[in-house]
Amino acid sequence: MTEEYCPHHQDGHQLVKRIAIAIVGLLIVCAIVVLLVWAILHPSKPRFLLQDVTIFAFNLSTAPHLLTSNLQITLAARNPNSRIGIFYRKLDIFASYRNQQITLPTLLPTTYQGHRDFTIWSPFLYGNDVPVAPFLQAGLSADMNGGLVMLDIKVFGHLKWKVGSWISRRYQINVHCPAYISFSDRIKGFQVGSAMKYQLLQTCRVDISL
Repeated sequence: MTEEYCPHHQDGHQLVKRIAIAIVGLLIVCAIVVLLVWAILHPSKPRFLLQDVTIFAFNLSTAPHLLTSNLQITLAARNPNSRIGIFYRKLDIFASYRNQQITLPTLLPTTYQGHRDFTIWSPFLYGNDVPVAPFLQAGLSADMNGGLVMLDIKVFGHLKWKVGSWISRRYQINVHCPAYISFSDRIKGFQVGSAMKYQLLQTCRVDISL
């Protein structure tokens, strides 16, 4: 017995096949357009500048080895792109000394930066009675006695690029800002109530990765 030929059945298969090919072709064209736009625009990394640091407390105890550091920083970010916006999400900022975190992370607000736009954050960073390793305590004591301590203000989080209505996938952003704090030369800092404020204008290193 042979199967009965059905032209309507064959036409249905052909229609489905053509629709599937059209959808795949449209997706390929859209992907190529996005890649071309991305390649032509080629986004530049945002630029960060540590403007100043205000020290409210920076006390080191030796028995046990505990550090209390309370400070406020002013951090500026600039989007250098003329056609690409930037979304910043879940940015945590904290201070560290020789790669040991000495304050709790402070979450910066979710921010959108337009073309060539600026953003300024002024978060407080708190670290009360933070345990430090004995060798770090010795190094920090030596630096404080020498009158100069280098802290590292770090920002970890995510960003997305925006071109028109298109938004990219999520990328990781790591920012490192060296902060040189003088404990002997008062010329570099000035009194603000009971705190000391240091104008730094220090360029930060910015790394972007998947």
